[in-house]
Amino acid sequence: GGFAKCYEMTDLTTNKVYAAKIIPHSRVAKPHQREKIDKEIELHRMLNHRHVVQFYHYFEDRENIYILLEYCSRRSMAHILKARKVLTEPEVRYYLRQIVSGLKYLHEQEILHRDLKLGNFFINENMELKLGDFGLAARLEPLEHRRRTICGTPNYLSPEVLNKQGHGCESDIWALGCVMYTMLLGRPPFETTNLKETYRCIREARYSLPSSLLAPAKHLIASMLSKNPEDRPSLDDIIRHDFFLQGFTPDRLSASCCHTVPDFHLSSPAKNFFKKAAAALFGGKKDKARYFDTHNRLAKEDEEIYKLRHDMKKTSITQQPHEHKTDEEIQTLITTVAKPGALPETKQTGDSIRMIVRGTLGSCSSSSECLEDSTMGSVADTVARVLRACLQNMPEGDSIPKEQLTASFQWVTKWVDYSNKYGFGYQLSDHTVGVLFNNGAHMSLLPDKKTVHYYAELGQCSVFSAAEAPEQFISQVTVLKYFSHYMEENLMDGGDLPSLTDVRRPRLYLLQWLKSDKALMMLFNDGTFQVNFYHDHTKIIICNQSEEYLLTYINEDRISTTFRLTTLLVSGCSLELKHRMEYALNMLLQRCN
Repeated sequence: GGFAKCYEMTDLTTNKVYAAKIIPHSRVAKPHQREKIDKEIELHRMLNHRHVVQFYHYFEDRENIYILLEYCSRRSMAHILKARKVLTEPEVRYYLRQIVSGLKYLHEQEILHRDLKLGNFFINENMELKLGDFGLAARLEPLEHRRRTICGTPNYLSPEVLNKQGHGCESDIWALGCVMYTMLLGRPPFETTNLKETYRCIREARYSLPSSLLAPAKHLIASMLSKNPEDRPSLDDIIRHDFFLQGFTPDRLSASCCHTVPDFHLSSPAKNFFKKAAAALFGGKKDKARYFDTHNRLAKEDEEIYKLRHDMKKTSITQQPHEHKTDEEIQTLITTVAKPGALPETKQTGDSIRMIVRGTLGSCSSSSECLEDSTMGSVADTVARVLRACLQNMPEGDSIPKEQLTASFQWVTKWVDYSNKYGFGYQLSDHTVGVLFNNGAHMSLLPDKKTVHYYAELGQCSVFSAAEAPEQFISQVTVLKYFSHYMEENLMDGGDLPSLTDVRRPRLYLLQWLKSDKALMMLFNDGTFQVNFYHDHTKIIICNQSEEYLLTYINEDRISTTFRLTTLLVSGCSLELKHRMEYALNMLLQRCN
């Protein structure tokens, strides 16, 4: 930097390697210069965090000041971006999570970094990111006492710093928005040919977001680059944003990512399966242009789908006193809540469901428009009302109801999530295979393995032969077949339910799916609602037959029990089932909201 040079230094007694920052006394001869170095040492030496460069020791002799720091052998993010030009979204999520973690620690210590940029993010041997260079760092002061100094890197300065209103935590968030933009696009958002114009753009928060960026990335960048500091998200808000929750984030990166685009394919056999699917979709090297055309089209469609999303709200089940009800009152209750209408308000709770990814059929302007049915209203709202009414009104119980029904309904026996490339695939109990693609379209391969149903929007079905698919559907049919083959060959069924099909019922197709850190939720066009819990492989399935709601519970041993929801309003159920029903409702309410 301006004052120092950095060397690799080895302690010969321990062979430990350090980064040695060496500052000649001649470069800090003036009092304010020496004060700057002393302040950097004072702030940095007290810090101890996984994603902050570790301060070990400092000393000085007649010529120099020596600061011994953690050695980061992979150099900095600036070096990586120089070699790579741009980074993929999974890489950006990987690095940003670590930046946010380190920055949150600094802010908790009431320290502002004030110079966040790619050159100050260092990468160690294990590809872990460390925040470094505290030359401009300062204590967080109350607004009225903040210094009005303009300091930092020009392209990353916030409007309030340029306007001499002082530097706060929000100014670091602004710089983080510039960093994210630069990682994804290879250039800072406000870069121009001259500094005066750059500052004008910053003051006006004027920059462009290319159509190649997917909607969640655009939204997160725009929120961090809000002109008004109060409109910018907190660090916790950033990590909870859909950019992180919807997309794949690798646990670790290979060192080859410093100079080469990573391969995030799944391991074999899934890796080989999806390589074939990718070849079917995009062909060889000559078809790269086709790939980017497709990517840009999906980005535009994703923009529309993203409009369906609202900020996730923390929800809980409202507890109410239980009263004994007659059979007639119980049936009236279930029938009443199944009618269209607004969902009741729910209380907030700290136990929020961490949503990771989602899918929705069709690219509509709102969820109510997308799910609206002329006779039943919103599918999701209807199921949520029924399940909530049951939970709020059933008495306490200690076992699963003894009632055992035989019902003809479809449920998901196998599934595979490959939404970071194509979409979400599943197999029904009648061996129908469906894929809800990332662009919102749905395609089903019927049990005869010859007939394809294609849904671009709710209720609009095109039927054609798999062997003679229209040209525009050939790629998707190929992927559908690969999903079918993969699940047939590699996945086992999830329960003992018999495959009973009522040919009079409409074909099932997936409307929405949602994954949390504990469970997978799937909602179908006829109101069938299924939640699979990862840790013990239990499942809940709710369906409507002859205006009667049935609940099927598949336990840890894959043994199923089916009973009427009205039965629960009389006898209640075990806590293990009740807790799963509550969690399932919370997931559905998150989706409705």
